[in-house]
Amino acid sequence: MSRIGKRPVTIPKGLNVTVANGMVTVEGKEKLSVKIPPLVSVDVNDSKLTVVRQDDSNRSSAMQGLARNLINNMMIGLTAGFKKELTIVGVGYRASLAGSTLTMTLGYSHPIVFEVPAGVKVTVKDANISVEGADKQAVGEVAATIRRFREPEPYKGKGVRYADEKIVLKEGKSVG
Repeated sequence: MSRIGKRPVTIPKGLNVTVANGMVTVEGKEKLSVKIPPLVSVDVNDSKLTVVRQDDSNRSSAMQGLARNLINNMMIGLTAGFKKELTIVGVGYRASLAGSTLTMTLGYSHPIVFEVPAGVKVTVKDANISVEGADKQAVGEVAATIRRFREPEPYKGKGVRYADEKIVLKEGKSVG
């Protein structure tokens, strides 16, 4: 039984919420929309938004919690935004940003060129990469894609990692 799904979502001032054709659209600085999952419906009253399920099945309960969190994430993204921090560790590993093109040197024979998608802002300072945006899924996907170019290896810890990620280093070969 979903407890999160039962909680109403408070609509912050400055955001307009519309529900039409199975889509919830939230407009503020940007415009975000999400498709309403099956077995649930969305009601907007004053400054509260509630997700109502059609029956008491487990699937309906799960969809209620999913829909509520997707809508809540859009509200948070449009008011505060989401941010992921990455750190590059390794001798000669570096990144630079030109416009919306991120170029990284990560120990391969060629530089890696990554085109940053619209709606996501990437900033580079020294060995730190910051990914910001209003869409939580897009920010997470861009950060994961950048990390995937050179994941941290377990012996020296070289590679691209999240700033708060802990890498457990393995012991190297022992002599004798």
